[in-house]
Amino acid sequence: MKLHRIVPIALLGAMLVAPALARHGNAARYNWNRDNTPGWSLMTAQERTEHQTKMRAVKTYDECKTLQDERRVTMVTRAKEKGVNLAGPRQNGCDVMKARGLIK
Repeated sequence: MKLHRIVPIALLGAMLVAPALARHGNAARYNWNRDNTPGWSLMTAQERTEHQTKMRAVKTYDECKTLQDERRVTMVTRAKEKGVNLAGPRQNGCDVMKARGLIK
C-alpha cells in the first residue's frame, strides 16, 4: 500500500482511539456496569452515570469503600421497597482498583 493511503487511515484510527485513552485517566480501565455493580438495574441512567463518575474520582481505598458502602445502603433500601433481592457483588471493585494500581 502506498504511503499516501496509509497515513490517512492511521490518522483516522488515532482520532478514534485517543478519546477513549484520555477519558478519566487510569480509572477508565475499570468499568462499572450491571455485571459488577449490585443494584445497577435499580438505578436511573443519571444515577449510574453519577456513580461511575464518583468511582472514577476516588483516590484512595478508604474513599472507594466509603462510596461503595453508601451506594450499597441505598440499593438495599431500594430493593426492599421494590420487593426484590439485591445480589451481593461478585468481587470487591475497590480491591480490583487497588490491585490494578488505580487507587492507593
